[in-house]
Amino acid sequence: MAASVTLKAARALRKGAGRPALCSRQMVQIIPVRWLNLQEYQSKKIMADHGVTVQRFFVADNSQDALKAAQELKAKEIVLKAQILAGGRGKGSFTSGLKGGVHLTKNPDEVGQLAKQMLGYNLITKQTAKEGVKVNKVMVAEALDIARETYLAILMDRACNGPVIVGSPQGGMDIEEVAATKPELIFKEVIDIFEGVRGDQALRMAANLGFKGPLQQQAAEEIQKLYSLFLKVDATQVEVNPFGETPDGQVVCFDAKINFDDNAEFRQKEIFSQDDISESDPLESEAAKYDLKYIGMDGNIACFVNGAGLAMATCDIIDLHGGKPANFLDLGGGVQENQVYQAFKLLTTDPRVEAILVNIFGGIVNCAIIAHGITKASRELKLKVPLVVRLEGTNVHEAKRILNESGLPITSASNLEDAAKKAVASMASK
Repeated sequence: MAASVTLKAARALRKGAGRPALCSRQMVQIIPVRWLNLQEYQSKKIMADHGVTVQRFFVADNSQDALKAAQELKAKEIVLKAQILAGGRGKGSFTSGLKGGVHLTKNPDEVGQLAKQMLGYNLITKQTAKEGVKVNKVMVAEALDIARETYLAILMDRACNGPVIVGSPQGGMDIEEVAATKPELIFKEVIDIFEGVRGDQALRMAANLGFKGPLQQQAAEEIQKLYSLFLKVDATQVEVNPFGETPDGQVVCFDAKINFDDNAEFRQKEIFSQDDISESDPLESEAAKYDLKYIGMDGNIACFVNGAGLAMATCDIIDLHGGKPANFLDLGGGVQENQVYQAFKLLTTDPRVEAILVNIFGGIVNCAIIAHGITKASRELKLKVPLVVRLEGTNVHEAKRILNESGLPITSASNLEDAAKKAVASMASK
């Protein structure tokens, strides 16, 4: 039972992380610190701006603009895609009655009518909540036939101490499945970060992906452009699937996922300003404003911790003693008193929360700052649910003095198990 809570929390922490890739044919999970959410059209624009070949496209937020875009493309066939972050769009359904979030048509005049049934309506897919997600934009793109699909990714890989290009001639499918069943079809090139991608490396990868003749040189040039993009935008991963060729001899990046290094936000402000939070939990978005990490769950005991590992351990032990975590809120290091106050404010806005458990191990964190924040929040927010606090580490004696002398109904705990038992018991006695 407890293990399932840890797995759920771990999956939540990894939300938005890149696919596993391979170095020395070992699975390596790339997990960014924060999750920047970009819509498909935003990723495509970044790629196009860096000279990477993508389909021609326009973005529209009303049916008239969608129709105009379709007419301006002058394409043999047009693909209209609803823009939401959730997967499974093609097999989804709209609250307007329209089936499918991706439509192909050879008649530009149909695009306006289709867009009218998408924009402003909720799209329900296997990855959305039951009510779906409202569609505010559509992408109108040139539809290209794909003669052959391959897989290509560039990522930072700890096992290789730098960037690695990973590719497979088996594209358009789950790369993990290819790695498990046909590992001989996974190819890699370890890149010297000071030297960059050499011409021979790009050509060798293109050949391994099965590109022949003039297409091999085209593919190598696209690989070098993708690596340039990877560096310039401070990406942790650029994954193109499919990286394909068309019947008329073009190498095109048909679909891509880009993960960004959170630590580079200060110099990638334009990209990070595009972060789409419209589909995120409002509490997660609010927490991010204060450099807090909030993960919602489905119980009734709020967990206020520092560090993801401690958070999952706290969730587990609550579950072990018969409780259910409602969420956890991770303070991280270098916390200030105002962040503690904002954390309590967030936790108390969740109507499911019937008790709060604070579990802090103060290494970098000063426990006295936590204690001041707790007492301030309890008074100003007029806290009405039981509060159990376990503090250990830096300045803990001063912190305990602050709590004991506050006159507030705060239950102290000597260790994590004691804290979990008291939090569960506090609800039973209500």
